[in-house]
Amino acid sequence: MTLALALAPVTAAHADPVERCKLNVKNIGELSGLASDGSKMYATNDGGTKLTVSVLSKDCKVERTITNKLDPFDVEDMAIAKDGTIWLSDTGDNSKKRETVALFALKPNGTATLYRLTYPDGQHDAEALLLDQKGVPYLVTKEPFGAAEVYRPEGDLASPGPTKLTKVGSVDIKTTETPGGPTRIPHAIATVLVTGGAVSADGKVVALRTYTDAYLFSAPDGDIAAALKREPVRVPLPNEPQGETIAFEPDGTLLTGSEGVGQPIRTVAGAAGMVSPNPQGGSSPGSSGGAAGDANAAPATSDSGFPSWLAIIIGVIVVLGGLAFLARKGTGSSR
Repeated sequence: MTLALALAPVTAAHADPVERCKLNVKNIGELSGLASDGSKMYATNDGGTKLTVSVLSKDCKVERTITNKLDPFDVEDMAIAKDGTIWLSDTGDNSKKRETVALFALKPNGTATLYRLTYPDGQHDAEALLLDQKGVPYLVTKEPFGAAEVYRPEGDLASPGPTKLTKVGSVDIKTTETPGGPTRIPHAIATVLVTGGAVSADGKVVALRTYTDAYLFSAPDGDIAAALKREPVRVPLPNEPQGETIAFEPDGTLLTGSEGVGQPIRTVAGAAGMVSPNPQGGSSPGSSGGAAGDANAAPATSDSGFPSWLAIIIGVIVVLGGLAFLARKGTGSSR
């Protein structure tokens, strides 16, 4: 089994996340999904026995909640469609035992529709949801070893389903030196685990995040699968203790957040403009130069001395330890 612990020759942007507000809400102590329509933010918690989305002001105050009695297992991400529907990704499966995963389409009035999904190749734990301009959902798996896998439905979603998923690609994220992430797992592992995803309002930029960094991919034609095959721009998100959320505002501002009561929601202004609208004119994969069209881009930091034998030892330790941190279970009914 290949360990995804090599170094990233990915361009890194000079962008310091700025704190917008602190999320001092006990009911959102395990922030797992975040979205924005420009005037309000939407947040969901990891766990619970019914669908619950908190509508937040820009100073992180809860203005109202949207709920539905449907019982999720482990909601890990969210996205807002053009019509205002909130899509919740009930795709967490740390123990790899679920026969199906699910998506919920939650309307602002609280009505919801369940869509069950099945993978073509066994169980996966997925924490990133990407929604394209046509409303097609993509799931990106959370892999401590090897590349993250990308899936989308084979056809139209059926309720309750299940609808079969098909694999459309993979993303090989490398370890970085960005500080942060859970202290209970090796830092090299924390920097490669995909914990959230987002798509810009115009569909032209796709973002994935790990516990420590965000990766921005150019999608000039809105094709998510094609975008994830291109070289991204990396945006370090330092010192988030358990960063699992990422979102775009309509103006291209990037929002990020971490689990933990009192943790801040942070912004990276102009993030969507950090990637080239013409990826063919940008750096080729493996280049350490700046991203085309981004005057603030700089080479990524390098851990070139990170020995492969140490990576293997870290991987073995994590496996023998049962990935205790990653084995956290949801509180709802299994799907």
